[in-house]
Parts: sequence; structure tokens; C-alpha cells
Amino acid sequence: MGYRVGVDIGGSFTDFAVLDEADNSIRSLKVFSRPDQPGAEVLHGMRLLEERYGIAPAAVSYFTHGTTVGINTVIQRKGLKLALFTTRHFEDVLELARLKIADMYNLFSRRPTPLVARDRVFPIDERIDADGSVLTPLDRASVEAALAAASAKGCEAVVVSLLHCYRNPAHERAVKAIAAEVAPGLPVILSSDVWPIIREYERTITAAISGYVQPRVAHYLGSLQAALKTAGVAPEPRITKSNGGVMTAEQGKSDCIQMILSGTASGVIGASFIAGSCGLKRVMSLDIGGTSADVALIHDGRPQYGVGELIGEFQIFIPSVSVSSIGEGGGSIAWVDELGVLKVGPESAGSNPGPACYGRGGTRPTITDAFAVCGLIGHGALGYDAVKVDAAAARAAVATVADRLGVPVEDAAEAIIKVSVAGMYAEVSGLVSRFGIDPREYALMGFGGAGPMMACILARELKVPQVVVPTTPGVLSALGGLIADMKNDFIRTVYCPLDDAAVATMGTIFAELGARARAWLHDEQGYRGVADVRLSADMRYRGQSFEIEVPLEAAWIAAGDRAAIAEAFHREHETLFGHADRAAAVQAINLRLVIAGSTPKPALPALAAGEGAPAPAGHATARLDGADHAVPLYRRADLRAGQRFVGPAVVLQDDCTTVVTPGSTVTVDPFGNLLIQVQPL
Repeated sequence: MGYRVGVDIGGSFTDFAVLDEADNSIRSLKVFSRPDQPGAEVLHGMRLLEERYGIAPAAVSYFTHGTTVGINTVIQRKGLKLALFTTRHFEDVLELARLKIADMYNLFSRRPTPLVARDRVFPIDERIDADGSVLTPLDRASVEAALAAASAKGCEAVVVSLLHCYRNPAHERAVKAIAAEVAPGLPVILSSDVWPIIREYERTITAAISGYVQPRVAHYLGSLQAALKTAGVAPEPRITKSNGGVMTAEQGKSDCIQMILSGTASGVIGASFIAGSCGLKRVMSLDIGGTSADVALIHDGRPQYGVGELIGEFQIFIPSVSVSSIGEGGGSIAWVDELGVLKVGPESAGSNPGPACYGRGGTRPTITDAFAVCGLIGHGALGYDAVKVDAAAARAAVATVADRLGVPVEDAAEAIIKVSVAGMYAEVSGLVSRFGIDPREYALMGFGGAGPMMACILARELKVPQVVVPTTPGVLSALGGLIADMKNDFIRTVYCPLDDAAVATMGTIFAELGARARAWLHDEQGYRGVADVRLSADMRYRGQSFEIEVPLEAAWIAAGDRAAIAEAFHREHETLFGHADRAAAVQAINLRLVIAGSTPKPALPALAAGEGAPAPAGHATARLDGADHAVPLYRRADLRAGQRFVGPAVVLQDDCTTVVTPGSTVTVDPFGNLLIQVQPL
């Protein structure tokens, strides 16, 4: 028996969740992030775990880690100088993209500059047909010329994305072999290895992002491995993946595209676990950290998945937990533009210097400072005693905005909160429309360092009736990474009509994918339990441009039951779009297989029952809805199951602060979660 450690690095804090294998209990911790020295916060946290809880590094039996190093590399444009090799006459694949306007509401918007400049895209003479047959053999001289041109441009790696290589990767592999002879040591990334999907742009941009971030990710993971070994942590670290699973850090060095959204996915996995354990059917997760706010939908304890998530300015087409960034985080900076209009974000104070109220040298006003000025935080230490809120510093920072607006400091602070919530409301409204959901049917789960602080205020605007605050909301992303299953996705493009021959082919392909999947799980990941395998197909009506993913039963494939497969597609289409044409021809485009090996999950211990309303630990004057209130302060550790109280109120705990709006009723459930019935405005 030992300890399983999950770590999530955010913009302001790095969070730790520790599962004791002896009794399945959870311990948690926060330390400041170190963007100047990535990885240093992990070692600092391990030292504090030993000091605070007596958890020695040698006692760690399992270590997972969520990181933003990949996505930050793209956002900051600090990746490799890449060359791109394409089939001749397809050199403009990244420039053309999908010819969509970047912002449909702004006719002057511009598409982002590609990660590979046009003068570093080189043609290869070859051509494979859509059925995988060779139309034009690969010309070695063109490959050597492209390699020479890439070298002359100072390119540090090459991405190869040739036409129809998802059907037949032979030419891409031949290019890599030639490069190994002509330019040994030059990294070569093949799109058919990264994610072999149909559609040239989608496959090319995914491969380009993978090549762009690979060296920084590999260096970071290598440094993490070495540091943990030096600290005495023996197990191979695992990295959370975009699809909500985990893989070894060693695999992450080469398959870094799979972990590029690891940080955001971890929070949704943690929220899904809490929702499923508590029997919540429909949940909208609200993860607000220091730099951003993210929302995802959870149905019956399962997150929603998709492809095409944004990585900075670019979409990436690997399976991932569907998360939408909807606004600012607690460290987002408030400012007044040249027209005298109050704005919040997107610039963030980060962890250094952080909000002014943290007392680390920050002087510019943030959302957190606004809450401090309103008296809603600062009644106890934050971040496990890492921060003692300096209300005077917060007032001085917010005063810079108040002076520009010509209003009292308290009014400016409340205006900052309202502007930030208004921005979140606008983004969530778009998400609601996109998925066709009614927010009145959902509960809003607030977590992250600032999620519980803002959840009730946002819920009132959205008309969401209930807010849920987990027992350790500030470290839920770390918990999500800790409990994530070992999971991987496999895909094969078939692009064929759904007929009897196609169903027979499906059986053969799924058997091949299944063999690869089990080898990955058992041989590469060392999993020894029973695997969960799920099959699906991307399907569409003939003539449609895009397809939908349809879950399939293995029994249908084994029996060659084409009618059952077709009916599953019709039902899914009808659910999504309100209609189906059962007489129309159906096409199967991609076959997908997902394999997962379950990891231990913490027990949610029943909280001791209490009676009546809890006794406040104190009172404070706080500003809400334009008026000052005498607000009771409750300590989370003192609350008992079944107790109820009415807002306005503030709940204090080590990892965050929960703000309860006036008239809202809080009930402590049997597991200690706060269930808040939100009083509408």
C-alpha cells in the first residue's frame, strides 16, 4: 500500500490530490506555479506533502501529472521551426485551411498565420489515389531536393503530410527512410503516424501541431522524470491525455499530440466522477482558475467528447473531452479602454506577481482583487496558507480603475465582477445554443480556485437552478488526473457505402484495432485488469459533407447485422438534427475503437450528520447586488450532512472560497458537497 499522487499545474497555483491506497481517503495541497521554472512547483509540493502529511516520496506508488506546456507552446508560438512536405500542388493546404472567416461577426477578422510559413512548404512528386493505389511512384530526387531546401531554410524538423496517406502510408514512410539516410538526426513527423484521418487540412494541422510542440514537451517530460527520480519517486510518471485518460510520460515524449489538452480534460474527469457518485444527471462544469474559465457538459456521470477543439488559434482533430473556454480567471486584469469602457482580461496577472491582494508585488486590479474589495474573500488564508489576502493592496489596485471611471472603489469592484460575469454569460449562451440544451435542466458545478467564488453569480444570470460545490473544489483537476483511466483511441478510415461487404470489412478492421489496443494497454502501459472496449463509426448520408459518431455494439459486427448499424445511425441523426431519412443511402467514413483500463477511485465517505443551521465562525460586511450585507462566515470543515443555511453567506476552506448570493439556500449533502438552490434575481 502507498499513495497515488495527482498534480495539475495551473496559471496561478499547482494543485496536488493524494489518494491513500490503505483507506481510499484524499489529501490535498496547493503551491504557487513556477512558469519561470516549470517542474519546480512539483518538487516543492512533494516536499510540502512530506512536511504536512508525512507522505515520503518513496511511499508514492503512482504519479499522474497534467501539464499545459504543449498548448502554451502553440499559444506563445515558441515551437520548432518546421518544414512541411506535401504532395506537389497541395502546398497551400495550411494557408487555405477551410476558408472560414475567423470571426463570423467581424468581416475584417483575419485567419491566424500558419505554424509553418509558406516558404517552408516543399512539394514531393508522388500521388496515391483515394483507394490507396499508387498513381505516381515516389520520386526520390524530389525528396532529396525538399530536404536540401528545408536545411537551407534552417528548419529544425519536418512534417510529412501526403495526399491519401490515411489509406496507404507507404510513401510517407519512404520519405522518412530517405531522410534518415540523407539527413540523419533530423526529426521527421508523419501525419499517418500522428492521426491517420481523412481530410487533408485536418490531418495536416494536427500533425503540424504535434511536430511544433514535440521537443518542448519531450524536454519537459524528461526533466520531470529526472527530477522525480532524484526526489525519490520511483514509479514512472503518467500524463493525463486530451481524451480524459492517462499514458506514460515516456510515450508522451513521442505521442505528445495526445496530451496537449491534458490540463482542461482533468477537471472535467474530476467533475464527472463527483456527478456520477452523487447521482447528478445533467451537470455543467465550471472550472475557473487563475487565467481562464472553462465549461463542459456532463450527462449521467460521463463527459461529452468531440474533435476540433481549439489549441490557441488552431483546431486539433484528435478525440478529446469537449471543453469550451468561456472567459476570464481570477487573475484576469481589469482595465479601462481609450473610450472609458471597463474591460476585463484577457491579460492575466498569473502566479507572479499575481493579484495585488496576494502581496507578491502585483499592482494591477484583477477579478480576485474585486472580490477582496467587496469583502467576499480574505477572511482566512487561501491556498493552504500560501496567501494571506491584503485588502488594502486590493483597494489600491481597484482604485486605479475607479479613478478612470469616476466612481467609488466599491462600485468599481462590483462593476469588474459584473463585466466578467457578463462575458461568461455571453459565451455560455453560445455553448447552450450550439448543443441545443436548456440550462434550467442542469446543475452548475463550480470548481477551481475561483469557480465557487463566481458560480452562484453566473448561475443567476443563466437561470441555472442549482450550484454544486464539491468537497475539495480547488484541487478537483488534480483529482481528475489521479482517477483517470488508462485510455487510448484507435481509428481507421474506410469511406464506403454501408452494405453487407462493408459490415464484413468492419469486423476485420475492428479485430485489428482491438489487437493493437490490447497490446498498447497490456504491453506498453502494464495494465493487468479487464479492459473496457467501445466501438463506434463516423457515418453520414451519402452527399453530406460531414459525419456523426455512432456507438456500435460488438454483437452487431459479429452477426453482420447491417440493419442494426444503419438504424443506430438514423436514431443518432434524428436525436441531433430532429429528422432521419431511413430510405437514404448511408456511408461509413471512419471506424473508431476506444480501450480503457480502470484505475482505483477514491471512496466518498459519508459525512457525519448534523441538525439545524450551522453556527457561523464569524461575520463580515460584504457588498453584493449594490448593497452592503452582514454576511455570516462558515468554515467548510465545521459543516455537517443535512445542515442548511440561507445566503448571503461565505464558506471558507483551504483551497477556495464559496460565495452564496442573497436568498439562495445551501444544503450539505451526505458526502459533504454543497447543494445551493439559487435564488433568481
